[in-house]
Amino acid sequence: MDKRILVVLPHPDDEAFGVSGTLAKEIRGGAQVTYACLTLGEMGRNMGVPPFATRVTLPAIRKLELEESCRAIGIQDLRMLGFHDKTIEFEDKAKLDGSILALVEEIDPTLIITFYPGYSVHPDHDATGEAVVRAIGGLPANKRPPVHCVAFSKNHEDDIGRPDVVNDVQDFLSHKMASIRAHRSQFQAAELLGNKKMPDKDIRDRFGTEHFWTYRFDD
Repeated sequence: MDKRILVVLPHPDDEAFGVSGTLAKEIRGGAQVTYACLTLGEMGRNMGVPPFATRVTLPAIRKLELEESCRAIGIQDLRMLGFHDKTIEFEDKAKLDGSILALVEEIDPTLIITFYPGYSVHPDHDATGEAVVRAIGGLPANKRPPVHCVAFSKNHEDDIGRPDVVNDVQDFLSHKMASIRAHRSQFQAAELLGNKKMPDKDIRDRFGTEHFWTYRFDD
């Protein structure tokens, strides 16, 4: 069966740390990936070091960074849905859920990747995961694709247990690091920007695995 993956995340750079290696690996294996990015991250506080963006230019810069990241990963289909940064929790739920369902109907994904609602730190992350869960949960049980969630809030495993999907992405670290480095306005750590060489072991230990929780619907 052809694998079609729909990724739904709120900000440019959300794909970089948590899912880029998995996506590169799946794409190498023949998967078609659609990345629905809800916003352009236009309210981000980082402007580069030294600053090269302004509040006015940041949306356009982050759009270009997102496109570069997707090329590094190999993502074939990028959708920018035009919602407002830092307001996903306040968006009209019918509009938000409808945009996700429209993509599900169009793409017929075999897998959806998003944030785990309530365990993803940023309100936009949680609201995005909630929207995906609402949208998919409203489908008949036999029509729901599996939903793999990223979680990283403090002590999240106390509530949701250990991840049931652990992907070794060491063979795709070049894709992952290129994805991270693409977001120059947001990440200034020298080792991420290539100004300082991290030992290969440190790179593998820090970035070599990606973890997901399969969302369990009540019914």
